[in-house]
Amino acid sequence: MADRVTVIGWDGSPLTAAARSALGAATLVAGAAHHLALPEVPPTAERIRLGSVALAARRIAGHRGTAVVLADGDPGFFGVVRTLRAPEFGLEVEVVPAVSSVAAAFARAGMPWDDAQVVVAHRRTLRRAVNVCRAHTKVAVLTSPGAGPAELGLLMEGVHRTFVICEELGTEREQVSVVTSDKAADHTWRDPNVVIVIGATVAAAEGGWIAGRDPGTGPRGWTLPAESYGGLMSESELEPLRAAQLARLGPRVGDLVWDIGCASGAFATEAARAGAAVIAVDRDPQACTRTEANARAFGVQLQIVHGAAPHVLENLPEPDVVRVGGGGAAVVSAVADRRPQRIVAHAETRDDAELIGRGLTEHGYDVECALLQSVELDTRAWTERERSVAFLLSGVLPDRTG
Repeated sequence: MADRVTVIGWDGSPLTAAARSALGAATLVAGAAHHLALPEVPPTAERIRLGSVALAARRIAGHRGTAVVLADGDPGFFGVVRTLRAPEFGLEVEVVPAVSSVAAAFARAGMPWDDAQVVVAHRRTLRRAVNVCRAHTKVAVLTSPGAGPAELGLLMEGVHRTFVICEELGTEREQVSVVTSDKAADHTWRDPNVVIVIGATVAAAEGGWIAGRDPGTGPRGWTLPAESYGGLMSESELEPLRAAQLARLGPRVGDLVWDIGCASGAFATEAARAGAAVIAVDRDPQACTRTEANARAFGVQLQIVHGAAPHVLENLPEPDVVRVGGGGAAVVSAVADRRPQRIVAHAETRDDAELIGRGLTEHGYDVECALLQSVELDTRAWTERERSVAFLLSGVLPDRTG
């Protein structure tokens, strides 16, 4: 095992005295090509071109001597330190940090970033990174080859964002460009790059207490009463049913939620408040208008699509979870064809519930059905004010229970 392992972050600035000292004593140096070309790297040291960090860690673990790993930015922030410290390698490391590429990108843009979401995009996580960009007003994306600005722009179709693209930060070829998301695919971008994705402007806060999105903004509660949404609410949107639907779907950051038959937009807004990206669909233009107004009032970002399901669903991006608020068994069947992890729907009669449940079962979903009855009481006289009854159906793909 290496006698000593030092991880040095590099942001293009001259190396610190501590970094130069560690490099000068190194018998093995791992890094990208531009790191290994630094004049401070000893000519006698063994050099490892850093592709797979796991492979490099295995080589370092078997090295007898002093090892140095060079990495861009802060190596402890979505960097190599996590892999090097993994139990299978048994490496204890010293870290000489540098300014992270995210911090450098926001500095170039002249923007604060304590309120930003930070995501990593590679081929496996690109869709989830895009969903975060759909849902939040300020996101930094650490890209990778095949999951860069062009791919982000293509997958953001239907949603307008501004991209601040920072290429090769800290080098002589550094370049910062500002484009709209629909134009990002028209260019070829150099790696490595960081993309700052900016949505609709929001009022500047006086100062936060937590990095990223403040979970305490807006009224408290997973679901809110009809009065919070202007009082215009259909039977399918009443609070008890809405709460049960949210509980079964569990929308979260990185998810894309379809809300089909969004009506007032109450469910769509509450799924967005949970951090998920939401596409709200309705054939009624007035419902789309109400949904847009309620989303704006709660400071969340939705994509609103006017059209009749199931036909309007054909060109929408793949969902993770879906609420079917209208359209019955035919729409539920069309949604199940797209294989989301979870689907919820409701029915007013047992026959309709059986029809929907049978369709979900035929598509391979595990189905549960519950009869929900809620009674609202006037607590001044303890008399019944309103009663609602609905069959709630939920389907979960057994091989996609996440």
